[in-house]
Amino acid sequence: MSNRARPYVLAETTWKAVKDTPCQTAILPWGATEAHNYHLPYATDVIHANHVACEAARIAWDRGARVIVLPPLPFGVNTGQLDIPLTINMNPATQAVVLNDITASLTSQGITKLVIINGHGGNDFRQMIRELQPRYPHAFLCCVNWYQVVDADQYFLPGDHAGELETSVMLHIAPELVLPLSEAGAGTARRFRIQALREKWAWTPRAWTQVTEDTGIGDPRGATAERGAEYTGLVIGKIAEFLVELAAADVNDLYE
Repeated sequence: MSNRARPYVLAETTWKAVKDTPCQTAILPWGATEAHNYHLPYATDVIHANHVACEAARIAWDRGARVIVLPPLPFGVNTGQLDIPLTINMNPATQAVVLNDITASLTSQGITKLVIINGHGGNDFRQMIRELQPRYPHAFLCCVNWYQVVDADQYFLPGDHAGELETSVMLHIAPELVLPLSEAGAGTARRFRIQALREKWAWTPRAWTQVTEDTGIGDPRGATAERGAEYTGLVIGKIAEFLVELAAADVNDLYE
């Protein structure tokens, strides 16, 4: 194994290392493939989720938690964006089957803890986990939306797609993939006409190209790498702490 390989990242490690390192906690980054305004890449959600997962795993590993990051899944629920070329949709029912197969594989090998690091707002794994839990009663399944771990409103202007948050994080972790912000759209979003939907106590999926001209929701043009680094560091630190606690926890004795 080369010096550059990370033993907590499955894609970079070997069977020789794996067979000698018992592991009970797997981490699954799950993103999406979709347009992110004019300035961010289609794989933004994948890149974010994978970076957060790998960095949190690095910290947890250095603290003695034997965790492993699985290869990221690049396709998410994008039913409202299918009229945008090369947006790839994976239906929730398909995600549920994929998650079942991954869980079955891991639990059969004695890896009983699985944490999904989700990077896409259209993904919702909660009901899938509710359905899977009775099938795998001795497993611990959970999901973490990395962008909700720390209150983003304290750092960035509002916006839930390709705005200041996502752009700042990308400027921090992969600036070479970000076009000049002068080329970004303003991320202006149209509101629902119906009050209940505007207030968000009634919900329906958004028809993306009817909501936004540039596929963004939130103005990205004030984004900075410095704020991306600060915010991401806080998120990664909290997730790493969770992974350390989880690695040491008895999943059959989680309540005080």
